[in-house]
Amino acid sequence: MKTNSTNYRTCETTGKIVCLDAQRFIKLNAVSAVVFLLFGAIAAILLALTRWQTVHLLDAEWFYRVLTLHGINMLIFWIIFIEIAILYFTATSLLNSRLFSKGLAWISFALMMLGALMTNGIILAGEADVLMTSYLPLLAHPLFYLGIILFAVGALIGVGNFFGTIYIAKRDKTYKGSMPLVTFGATAAAIIAVVALLHGAIALVPTFTYSLGLTPEPDPAWYRLIWWGLGHMSQQINVCAMVAVWYFMATMTTGAKAPNEAVCRAAFVLYVLFINIASAHHLLVDPGVGAEWKIWNTSYAMYLAVLASMIHGFTVPASVEIGMRAKGYTRGLFNWLFKAPWKNPGFSAFFLSLVIFGFIGGITGVTLGTQQINIIAHNTLRIPGHFHATVVGGTSLAFMGLTYYVIPLIFQKDYIGRFWARIQPYIFASGIVLMSIGMSFAGSEGVARRTWDIDAAGIYGATTHLFLGMLGIGGILAFTGILIFVLLAVGTLLFGESNKGRAMKCWGVPETVADLTKEDGTVGEDKSAGEHSAGHDTRGTMVIVVIFLLAFAVYYFANWGALADVWWVR
Repeated sequence: MKTNSTNYRTCETTGKIVCLDAQRFIKLNAVSAVVFLLFGAIAAILLALTRWQTVHLLDAEWFYRVLTLHGINMLIFWIIFIEIAILYFTATSLLNSRLFSKGLAWISFALMMLGALMTNGIILAGEADVLMTSYLPLLAHPLFYLGIILFAVGALIGVGNFFGTIYIAKRDKTYKGSMPLVTFGATAAAIIAVVALLHGAIALVPTFTYSLGLTPEPDPAWYRLIWWGLGHMSQQINVCAMVAVWYFMATMTTGAKAPNEAVCRAAFVLYVLFINIASAHHLLVDPGVGAEWKIWNTSYAMYLAVLASMIHGFTVPASVEIGMRAKGYTRGLFNWLFKAPWKNPGFSAFFLSLVIFGFIGGITGVTLGTQQINIIAHNTLRIPGHFHATVVGGTSLAFMGLTYYVIPLIFQKDYIGRFWARIQPYIFASGIVLMSIGMSFAGSEGVARRTWDIDAAGIYGATTHLFLGMLGIGGILAFTGILIFVLLAVGTLLFGESNKGRAMKCWGVPETVADLTKEDGTVGEDKSAGEHSAGHDTRGTMVIVVIFLLAFAVYYFANWGALADVWWVR
């Protein structure tokens, strides 16, 4: 590819061409994401210390205000800012392409930032204590809806810029063969994002005009139905992006290669086709949709999306096992896992993300997605226990692991505080696990979600308060992990040693990152692919999968046993 040297640089670590326009907007969106992550984390620790009834920090008014702030910043602003950065990275750096439009990137960033600041400002002013779902007939200040709309429009423009960049790369033949698997996963996330954001526009634009007094109130049942096309599907953008990051980090940290990319791509297609169906479990008590629709979605069609996650949940660790065994770690079932680069925060973050997402988020999610179980558990703390494992323990932790490579590769700064970087994923992961388990079991005791004071009548015993204490302690640990992450990221940008003109300092990776990129421009395949194909030994992964299935069966049928106690019939 012919390039203008003023618009590109060559990465000294990977040898890939980096578009400087894309690099600028990767930086802007990534830094913004970390800032809003900190806002959301401060809100999170306040909430954890309030739900922990022994502390019970906030009063009722500020509890719901901070809960709104937490949900908006964590589930929308932090996640989508970093995902736009990921889209730009996968479409340019991984495809050797230029960014489609610098102007669109500026418009996207400006609208997203304006919308985020506007929304946060109106929440802190006490004019939008409506939580993230903002269900009608609860009504917030018009600027709350306008801020979210502006942010969504900006994100949609960013996604359009991504698709334009994919077109440029294909037209100019900047890469050979099929699209790299990581970029393919990002494309699936972008497709889901378009559908989710359009649902948001359909729901929020008439709500915004209603808040101005210009149009009648939208029907609350209609609003809920359409809003969940945004609310739940936007979290499935995260799932696709997270899985793409898993594949990328597996390659960057161990040289792993997916054993069968065609199957992995098919799994991403299953996400696009069926992941939106999972939102049905939020509508099980709504009269606006029929019983047949609810049963079909929660008892049958949902499992096509679950199948996609199970495929990725097998192929990612299997690729690591194959790669590590190809390097000589062949003894026994788990020598490859014990010898993996656990001191590398990129590896530990992504692998812990995989484990938490699968064993806690996945098992609880599939169980709670079942109609009969969900209809009892949905308004308890079990639901936040589930999605804190998926969105926080899964997605956020994976994105943190990615940052340990993005900053050296894109910002061209080597990390400071490398000891703290190595232990940060473990601190954060342990906090999220403790918090998710505490929430889930407190919910099983009947503790309601979104409720400020759960024990005014003194109806809960010591066991419930023990679980709420786990929630609080886990929240403190998770907040500590986030704080370390933010301080390391900001400190590295301000004081980190520049790696311009040389390769990044690796984290003790078995091979240098440069060795993981093929000369033909393909990304995500290491040079030992021939060794991999000689024998796909995945015995260790198969044992892990069997353990997962047994854990799922025990948890699933234990829930049915508890359900039989609730709906007992002679």
